[in-house]
Amino acid sequence: MRAQTLADLSAPLLALRLLGAEFGHLPAPTVEVSPIYPGRLELTFHGDFAAFEAWREALSIAPEGVVHRVQVGGQTGVLRVYATFAGAELELIGYAKVPAAEPVLAGSGAPS
Repeated sequence: MRAQTLADLSAPLLALRLLGAEFGHLPAPTVEVSPIYPGRLELTFHGDFAAFEAWREALSIAPEGVVHRVQVGGQTGVLRVYATFAGAELELIGYAKVPAAEPVLAGSGAPS
């Protein structure tokens, strides 16, 4: 269902207001409220996973619910989790660079 009016977005907007009041000390996310998903509030974190984890812990979201993916040819890690907050579906998304693997020289393993 696509929202037709701003009032149709009241659940995620209320959730955002309450998050700001209760968790204003946490790192600022990119915030998205969309008429395409009128019940969802999306909080996105870029750069590293520390801000994502701070929010996940503050909201008491179980780490078992977090889905980890890798994209951009293995260069970017993505964490995603869904929860409910103040009547809205809350989606946390974190993006971070995947550290480059250190090359291992042939024959440099442990002796057999």
